[in-house]
Amino acid sequence: MVGIIMGSDSDLPIMQEAIDVLESFDIKIEVDIVSAHRTPEKLFDYATNAHNRGVQVIIAGAGGAAHLPGMVASMSPLPVIGVPVKSRNSIDGWDSVLSILQMPGGVPVATVALDGAKNAGILAAQIIGASDKCVLDKIVAYKEGLKLKVEKASERVKK
Repeated sequence: MVGIIMGSDSDLPIMQEAIDVLESFDIKIEVDIVSAHRTPEKLFDYATNAHNRGVQVIIAGAGGAAHLPGMVASMSPLPVIGVPVKSRNSIDGWDSVLSILQMPGGVPVATVALDGAKNAGILAAQIIGASDKCVLDKIVAYKEGLKLKVEKASERVKK
């Protein structure tokens, strides 16, 4: 299972891309809003107990100061994928990117591109696929589909 959390419901349109990708791979998900600044007790509970609920990977999306992914990573034994979200109060998204990317040694957060929730979903699926052959087979088929799209586009351009 993959846990998908975000700091605000305004992040949902971006995070929906991770939800859609994981659902397409038939990976069970749980989705919640957990604010590092407004609900710190909920953050603590989520980060310290997600693995007890069967969560294998956490995707955390946040905008602005974007402390959610790093705080979760500091308390959880699970891999955390951070999605910097360009929000209305961000500095062109760079504050979110740097807040998630620049973690201290010992507290890793895998960070995808600004608004890159789709890649976060794919990365989470790949992590799960490393020990689940069914998911791995779906990842292989997905990657083959990407290759075929490029080949078809190449053929159209050559004509």
